[in-house]
Amino acid sequence: MTRTDKNAVEVRGLVKHYGETKALDGVDLDVREGTVLGVLGPNGAGKTTLVRCLSTLIVPDAGRATVAGYDVVRQSRQLRRTIGLTGQYASVDEKLSGWENLYMIGRLLDLPRREARRRADEMLERFSLTEAAGRAAATYSGGMRRRLDLAASMINRPAVLYLDEPTTGLDPRTRNEVWDEVRHMVAEGATVLLTTQYMQEAEQLASELTVIDRGQVIAHGAVDELKAKVGGRTLEIRPSDPAQLTGMARAVSEAGLDGVGGVQILADEGRLTVPILSDEQLTAVVGLLGGGGYGIAHIGTHLPGLDEVFLAVTGAKAPPATDEAGASGTIREEVAA
Repeated sequence: MTRTDKNAVEVRGLVKHYGETKALDGVDLDVREGTVLGVLGPNGAGKTTLVRCLSTLIVPDAGRATVAGYDVVRQSRQLRRTIGLTGQYASVDEKLSGWENLYMIGRLLDLPRREARRRADEMLERFSLTEAAGRAAATYSGGMRRRLDLAASMINRPAVLYLDEPTTGLDPRTRNEVWDEVRHMVAEGATVLLTTQYMQEAEQLASELTVIDRGQVIAHGAVDELKAKVGGRTLEIRPSDPAQLTGMARAVSEAGLDGVGGVQILADEGRLTVPILSDEQLTAVVGLLGGGGYGIAHIGTHLPGLDEVFLAVTGAKAPPATDEAGASGTIREEVAA
């Protein structure tokens, strides 16, 4: 489906307090139809509270929000039939089989019996649960329950899908399956609001990002826009002779190249870094050093990743990458010396 400029989700001045705690403190955001909005923020920033308000699980104290054209407070009953939600923890009926869970959800959402059966079979296959379809959910592993919960949230082809840290605890293969299914739903026209602690997940799925901290939106934009706010590429140079580090840094600093500055020497690592904004600046620096007779053993450029964006805008430590989560989103380009 072609993306439009129409918003599937519109939030203005949303407020939710728990006693003295301001979980949401005047949040504004938009999610365009047929896109994925990634919502990032430290633990306790208000991400889950936002999802719970938009899915009608709790009532905001102030502000307004519309989802798929429905007011989340005044038209909550109608809205629930058009959305899907996967929370941070799987919530399935352990006494029912996997197939029975999905069929039940389908019928509760008013799918005809035949359609509910067909969708249950389809979603079990998509999430690699067909072999376990007849087993009680109580016998499922944690990852299998999570996949079943995700399948249940998608069974009615929701117009808007909320995924609140959906892949926490999943192995890499299952995480990739979830990502593929999210892409499949977006291609069919669904809109997704995704909260996540995995920078790679946000970069893989989201077309735009909103960063929340202490109940307020502190940054918003396309992935590349937010990276640009942190800074452009950093040129990393390692000389053939470490003794030339100081001379190389002085040569670049004193050359007065347009837009090039902030040269840093990392003596312990035997390299220097030069912030650059364009390919022309990269070529100028390399040409300068080559013409000056400096031997270069290695050159590379480092693009800021979402982990660095997160750190820059929140001032908090970004969630570390793990073997399970994969790379943090940092990209390195190797350039022949």
